[in-house]
Amino acid sequence: MQPNSNLEIPQQIGPILQALCDVAKKVARLIARGGLGQDLGSAMGTNSDGDGQKALDVIADDAFRTALAGTDVRWYASEEQDHVVALNPQGRFGLAIDPLDGSSNIDVNVSIGTIFSIVPVLEDQTETFLSQTGQQIAAGYFIYGPTTALMVTWGAGLHQFVLNPDSGEFELAKAHITMPQVSSEFAINASNYRHWRSPVRAYIDDCLAGEDGPRARNFNMRWVASLVAETHRIITRGGIFLYPADGRKGYENGRLRMIYECAPIAMLVEQAGGRATDGSTPILAKTAGHLHARTPLVFGCTDKVDRVATYHDLPENETSALFGSRGLFRA
Repeated sequence: MQPNSNLEIPQQIGPILQALCDVAKKVARLIARGGLGQDLGSAMGTNSDGDGQKALDVIADDAFRTALAGTDVRWYASEEQDHVVALNPQGRFGLAIDPLDGSSNIDVNVSIGTIFSIVPVLEDQTETFLSQTGQQIAAGYFIYGPTTALMVTWGAGLHQFVLNPDSGEFELAKAHITMPQVSSEFAINASNYRHWRSPVRAYIDDCLAGEDGPRARNFNMRWVASLVAETHRIITRGGIFLYPADGRKGYENGRLRMIYECAPIAMLVEQAGGRATDGSTPILAKTAGHLHARTPLVFGCTDKVDRVATYHDLPENETSALFGSRGLFRA
C-alpha cells in the first residue's frame, strides 16, 4: 500500500493490510484470466453453513490464511471455515473474513470481492469475534471489477486505494470519502416480496408508488446480488440496501453473516457518514450469538435507513395496506 503524506496508516495494522493487499493482487489476476485459467466457478461442495462453495472461495481462503500467518493475527475466522483457526500464537489481533463475496457471480463477470474486519484479540478465540462488533480496529473490502480497489477504514474516515496496473501497487485514490445523502436508488431482491414482513413491504410499496405515493418522488431499483458491489455503489452514489429477514425457513434472522459481512460493512458505511441497522437496531450495537450468526441488514443514507426503522414502529394496519397513507408520513 502506498499512502500519501497526508494519510498515515496505523503502524500496528500496516503489515496485516499489506498481507491482505498482496493476496488480493493474486486473486485479481486469477479473476482477470477468466476462462483462460482453471474453472474458478466450479462447485466445491458446501461450507459449514450449508452454502455452496466455488473453487475460488477455497483458493482465496487458503491464500489469505497462509499470508496472514506471518503477521500479528492470532485468530482467523472465515466464512469457509467451521471454526476459528489459530495462526500466530503471539498475535494481538483477530481477523474475520469473507474471502470471496459474491462467488455465485464468478461465471457472469460481475464484480465480486473480499470483506474483512480486524478486532483486538481476547484470550478465548471465539469471544474475540462474538463480543466485539462495535470494537473493530479496522474494516474493509476489496472489489474485483473493472478497477480493483480497496475501501478501508481504521476509524479515521473511509479511504480508497486503487490497484495501479502499471506499478502493481494499491495507491491512494481518495481519502475521507463521504457518502452522498441524496439519492433515488434502492437495492433489494424484489423476487422475495411475498416473503417479507409488512414493514419492509410498506417501505418498498411507498418507493414504488413514485410521485403519487407518500414519498412524492420516483425511485430506481438496483440489485446485483454481490454485497461488495452493492456496498460500493451505495457508498459512491448514495441510496439504501435492504436484505431483511423474511418468512422462509433459514431466513428468519436474515441471511448475511454478522461477524465477517455485516459488521465490517457497517463500520465502513458509518465512517462514510451513513448508517447500518438490522431494520431498527444499529449493527454495531449488536453481538453475535455464534461464529456464523446471521442478521438482517439495512444500510445507506442516514435518512433512508432511519425511515425504515420508523416503518417498523408503525401499527400493523398502517404497514399492511398496499400504497396506504402512512400515519407518520401524511402531508
